[in-house]
Amino acid sequence: QVQVVESGGGLVQPGGSLRLSCVVSGNDFSRSVMGWYRQAPGEQRKFIAVITTGGSCSYADSVRGRFTISRDNAKNTVYLQMNSLKPEDTAIYYCNANNYFSYWGQGTQVTVSS
Repeated sequence: QVQVVESGGGLVQPGGSLRLSCVVSGNDFSRSVMGWYRQAPGEQRKFIAVITTGGSCSYADSVRGRFTISRDNAKNTVYLQMNSLKPEDTAIYYCNANNYFSYWGQGTQVTVSS
C-alpha cells in the first residue's frame, strides 16, 4: 500500500522560511513524478511545483523564485523549500506521487501571519 506523508508545516512570519518534506513508501519512488499543491480556504487545490524523475523542475508563477522543489531518491523524499513567505501562501500543502497512479498525502498546514 502506497503511503504519502507530508511534514514541516507550521506558523511563520511574513518573509520567513519553511521546508516541507514528503516521504513516500510502497511504490518505486525514483520512477515517480513528484509534485506539491496547495489549497487555501474556499479555493480549489492548485499546482505549486513538480520535479520529474530526471530532476527537471517546474513552478507556478506565484512561487517561482521563492520556492524550490528537490528530491532525494535514496530517502524516498521530496522537499519544498519556501522562502520569502507571504500571507497569501497560507494554505494546506499537499504532496502528490505520480507513477501510473496518483497518490496524495493528507496535507500539512502552512500559516503565514504576523
